Amino acid sequence: MSSELKYQSGFGNEFSSEDPRCPGALPEGQNNPQKCAYGLYAEQLSGAAFTAPRTENQRSWLYRIRPAVLHEPFSKIDSGNVTHNWDAVEPNPNQLRWQPFDIPKKVEKSVDFVQGLSTICGAGDAKSRHGIAIYVYTCNTSMGDKCFYSSDGDLLIVPQQGILSITTEFGKMVVAPNEICVIQRGMRFNVMIEGETRGYILEVFSDHFQLPNLGPIGANGLANPRDFLTPVAWFEDREMKEYEVINKYHGHFFKARQNHSPFDVVAWHGNYAPYKYDLKKFMVINAVAFDHADPSIFTVLTCPSLKPGVAVADFVIFPPRWSVQEHTFRPPYYHRNCMSEFMGLIEGKYEAKEGGFKPGGGSLHSMMTPHGPDEDCFEKASNADLNPQYIAGGTMAFMFESSFSMAVTKWANDNKVDKDYYLCWQPLQKHFNPNWKPAGKEEKSYTF
Repeated sequence: MSSELKYQSGFGNEFSSEDPRCPGALPEGQNNPQKCAYGLYAEQLSGAAFTAPRTENQRSWLYRIRPAVLHEPFSKIDSGNVTHNWDAVEPNPNQLRWQPFDIPKKVEKSVDFVQGLSTICGAGDAKSRHGIAIYVYTCNTSMGDKCFYSSDGDLLIVPQQGILSITTEFGKMVVAPNEICVIQRGMRFNVMIEGETRGYILEVFSDHFQLPNLGPIGANGLANPRDFLTPVAWFEDREMKEYEVINKYHGHFFKARQNHSPFDVVAWHGNYAPYKYDLKKFMVINAVAFDHADPSIFTVLTCPSLKPGVAVADFVIFPPRWSVQEHTFRPPYYHRNCMSEFMGLIEGKYEAKEGGFKPGGGSLHSMMTPHGPDEDCFEKASNADLNPQYIAGGTMAFMFESSFSMAVTKWANDNKVDKDYYLCWQPLQKHFNPNWKPAGKEEKSYTF
């Protein structure tokens, strides 16, 4: 598959793409000619209302062998561990941590990407297009003659173990750990894998992901638009007895059958398309004098709410970087937040909890629930010699942060919960000394 992979760079660009096997498949001068080249059908996929402002309007024109409507009626099927029923269990404000989620063994049961989806937490309502859901996927086999799409929202996929070979209506992508991809509402895709595979997904019902505004940072920094890659057109004209189209709608799964591959788009143009991004290309901003800067400086993508400065969801990473602050407790500070924070670990050891927080697991610190470094991290950081230090080497942690107060599902309450998580803070000691006198701050010179 690697020999077939081609990408176009840029975030939110107006792209034009046609499979080189059919030159001239893209019409010139209009979107919907009376007869398309090669006998294709023209079909528009809209990611925004027709009347949305030009800067927010998202749509793509697809020129395909058969229109997407050519399938049998949908019927409801088992949704497995996927749910949007946020009231099924009692609320739980405690700090929560999960050990790495188990990947089923193929010798026991074959589980593909869709079957391996499990909802961890979420809030809001897909029907009113306002809210989010967070999932883990654990699978051991490819999807075969099956595709999946969500009518509920955009899917931000974060592989943690195993490589995803994703075929979409727009072309092919390969997404490995330390990369992400976004497959937007309504886009059909198939996932092929080799071996055991695990990762995380953030679905936003409200709107689409965008790059955060840079403000005083200026024109450059964080994730650069040119580092986002969108696939180029690739099609297959393949007929078979039965192909399954799985639709996630209102948090439930529905299946329709058709007799051909849905990946028959010969050409397309527009600005509504799937994309991928390599997290190693993120340009880190950090404090160089004193204090620990807020985690918002690590935002890769954001889905804003209607309230300025407040996100439906942010995707934040904590990559390797230099730490040079003087007179500062360098790890994350103890904190209570009006946002909810779900964290996952792709690889390595997270600086604030090097012991119990493991790759393939996760944690949830709900709205206004206190959290911060464990006792071991606090003692080391409080007494460390504050020389310039390269931190998080070989590590990539991330956070799904949301203004929604999220509910945890029954499945997540019953699987891999670390019931001793709270114990990591219990050894913290009282250091209060009413006779303490401030010491002078000495300027230091550093040698690299």
